[in-house]
Amino acid sequence: MRDYPRILVPPPGPKAQAIVRRDEKWTAPCYIKEYPLVISHGRGPMVEDVDGNRYLDFMAGIAVSSTGYSHPRVVAAIKEAADRFLHICGSDFYYEGMAALCERLGRLAPGPSRKRVFLTNSGTEATEGAIKLARFATRRTAIIAFRGAFHGRTTGAVTLTSSKARQHAGFGPLLPDVHHVPFGYRYRCQFCADLDECNRGCLGTIEELFARQVDPGDVAAIFVEPVQGEGGYVFPPPGWLRDLRELCDRHGILLVADEVQSGVGRTGKMWACEHEAVEPDILLTAKGLGSGMPIGAFIAKDSISTWESGSHGSTYGGNPVCCAAAMATLDLVESELMANTVKMGDRLMAGLRKLEAKHACIGEVRGQGLMMGVEFVKDRRTREPAPELLDSLVLNAFQRGLLLLGAGKSTLRLAPPLVVDEQDVDTALAIIDGLLGELD
Repeated sequence: MRDYPRILVPPPGPKAQAIVRRDEKWTAPCYIKEYPLVISHGRGPMVEDVDGNRYLDFMAGIAVSSTGYSHPRVVAAIKEAADRFLHICGSDFYYEGMAALCERLGRLAPGPSRKRVFLTNSGTEATEGAIKLARFATRRTAIIAFRGAFHGRTTGAVTLTSSKARQHAGFGPLLPDVHHVPFGYRYRCQFCADLDECNRGCLGTIEELFARQVDPGDVAAIFVEPVQGEGGYVFPPPGWLRDLRELCDRHGILLVADEVQSGVGRTGKMWACEHEAVEPDILLTAKGLGSGMPIGAFIAKDSISTWESGSHGSTYGGNPVCCAAAMATLDLVESELMANTVKMGDRLMAGLRKLEAKHACIGEVRGQGLMMGVEFVKDRRTREPAPELLDSLVLNAFQRGLLLLGAGKSTLRLAPPLVVDEQDVDTALAIIDGLLGELD
């Protein structure tokens, strides 16, 4: 008998309320705080709050807790590493854990090229490092990114980000020579006769950028999420990423794949770009890499890793405890969790298709593995977004013991820990179905 979801006290309970008040008094006001969840502990896909309520987690700390909460193999690896030593700066000294993880990531990266790996503390740091490397290696300055993209919140990364205007508001001027074009999904450029043709892989807007604004010989890199995360769990049409790879090759531009949210088995393959058999020049990873420990990386072809000693560095990047967590996570993902992701992803998609047929407010269901997007609309004909419905669904699900998050204008993102089983999937679907019946 499952002991979650279980709501003993309407959340937030009294203990949670006290912590929320304390947090609101002392923390920076820029934190978003989606809803008043105050976690005490967790195991697998279950989270318990400080008042004893238990939740089924289908957001995994924004796709971070890939092996669930407190996975015994990850915890054991962390404890063993902590018993040996907590820190030595990997930019200045050597230790086996860092070398082993860099080798592992280099061998796991897509494509046959030999790779070099730089370890970071986060995805946004990986983005920053990739910007520097791309400009250094090509001796070019311009960078292209996509509308709807999210690459992080530090100055360079947030310049590439084009998810929400508030992420830029008040911080200018940002990084110069960055250009945004439409992502390969639901737009029609002037070069295509119809939307379907455009969606099959049109890159006409980039060609137009080259013709009117930026010479391709000045472009260092194109940064792309193989699946847009914060933009709404948006999947490009088949062939689009391969066409983008060909365009980059034609103009000597580096292709940077931001797999911070889509990587480490999330889509049923180690990297989402493997679904299209695309080898990027630089690949970014973080989030699920350490099962919650702060670690990321950018993995670059050896041929473009031309910068010399001292060109880049990090005090904490590649922390030994974080490296141990990442190695344990990769072991689990490769040995069992990717197969489970495919199986549970198929089950989740089948259930979501049934909900789509049942509830007119669902405009589209899309996804791979355990990276699913459910787009809510006011009218299927006009596809007008329904953000109020999404907000109500997320908040009411929290009250019923299911943790969800939105993305984009009105998309529900489903990114549970990769350890979920049939009962977890069916429970989440039943709660969503029931709530939509009430909210329709």
